[in-house]
Amino acid sequence: MPLDMNAIRALVQDLPRSDSEVAAAAAGRQQMLTKPAGSLGRLEDIAVWLAGWQGRERPRADRIRAVVFAGNHGVAARGVSAFPAEVTVQMVANFERGGAAINQLCRLYGAELAVVPLDLDRPTADFTAAPAMTEAEFADAVAAGLAAAEAPADILVLGEMGIANTTAAAAIATAIAGGPPSDWCGSGTGVDADGRSRKAAAVTAALDFHGAALADPLEVLRRLGGREIAALFGALLGARRRRLPVLLDGYVVGAAAAVLHALDPAGLDHCLAGHRSVEPGHGRLLDRFGMLPLLDLGMRLGEGSGAAVALGVVRAAIACHDGMATFGEAGVSDKD
Repeated sequence: MPLDMNAIRALVQDLPRSDSEVAAAAAGRQQMLTKPAGSLGRLEDIAVWLAGWQGRERPRADRIRAVVFAGNHGVAARGVSAFPAEVTVQMVANFERGGAAINQLCRLYGAELAVVPLDLDRPTADFTAAPAMTEAEFADAVAAGLAAAEAPADILVLGEMGIANTTAAAAIATAIAGGPPSDWCGSGTGVDADGRSRKAAAVTAALDFHGAALADPLEVLRRLGGREIAALFGALLGARRRRLPVLLDGYVVGAAAAVLHALDPAGLDHCLAGHRSVEPGHGRLLDRFGMLPLLDLGMRLGEGSGAAVALGVVRAAIACHDGMATFGEAGVSDKD
């Protein structure tokens, strides 16, 4: 059956939850390991979180899958990016040749990288004057994300590439969270104050044009997003339906996550924020989600890079949880 708006809405209903019994068992194991309780801080929390979502007391990261979705945006013609739209195609070629940051990070952490370009020769409509995507285009992009989440994996890392997509992210965030567009418009690819003003003006024009239709989070994504952001939403939704843990990257991934969060406040429970981008809107979104990022390194590259760096922290959590001896195994006296 082809995917449509109603089918997408149905997929958001009755989302599966973490296995609380397995998570409790993992938390119990943490209490028995040769350390003072809580002394590994968030590493303990990560291990228990993973256990609940993977459904096994000792979670694994044997197969890590990173997916980078790429799309082009009609709003780029409004001068909202420091780079021309053709850079999206050029960067996809760079990913495929292995020359980008995400390639090096995936190689370092043993992650499998998939790059999914979405109609790069056909940018979305300029969302200041029309919906970015038709319902059929939107459904196709969401379906691409759902399909990407079907591949076998223990952990999913999500990233994106798309010139002008921080403007789309700002528009989505403003529509969902409110506040002046200037609060959500950062430097993106490196635009100056005038560029940020152009971004804020584009977001303002979009909000005025689409009006009351933006009360629906799915319409926010269809009208203001890009194909890669809709695919990210689909991947988040597909991963949740499979109980697949996800590491979120920066602002654009956060905008896709904001749509799922708006539809179900518990919809991101299977996600951790890999890092906090220096894009100001990203921090605001993480606060809205109630997420504390694993890293804050001043990054703003996108393409899944911040989430990929956070894989080192996740691997550390798994290694300690699985490999440490219990007090009984080590012959070490527990506390009284």
